[in-house]
Amino acid sequence: MSVNKVILIGNVGKDPDVKYFDNGSVVANFTLATTERGYTAANGTQIPDRTEWHNIVCWRGLAKVAEQFVRKGTQVYIEGKIRSRTYDDANGMKRYVNEIYADNLELLGSRRREGGEGNENMPYSQPTGESYQSPNPYNSPNVSEEDDLPF
Repeated sequence: MSVNKVILIGNVGKDPDVKYFDNGSVVANFTLATTERGYTAANGTQIPDRTEWHNIVCWRGLAKVAEQFVRKGTQVYIEGKIRSRTYDDANGMKRYVNEIYADNLELLGSRRREGGEGNENMPYSQPTGESYQSPNPYNSPNVSEEDDLPF
């Protein structure tokens, strides 16, 4: 058995680069910065912040969501998998790239819209599934708060 799963929370480094293909597919690429905070070691040594940059790849509907909502500086939650690929650059050198193929994208914090309303924690998954909200028994006209008392 093996698992290839990545969970990242960080800040977007640049607006997504979105490409549409003739077959109708769409892909969005952007960078994400994750930072481990610095600290002072027991012996007094100062350890500085360490920032890692990740290349994020979103396909299909998730790419359209990234195009519409993700901007430089946006804090996002990403779930996905690591993919490695190689290519030859303009000088003929072989280059290696590690990318995170996103399966789930969630915008963190609030974002102001034109109507003045903020949206918090807007989740988007690939592929899109139906959402389910469990019923709240306390909103039913037949149930009172007294019925829930343990004595």
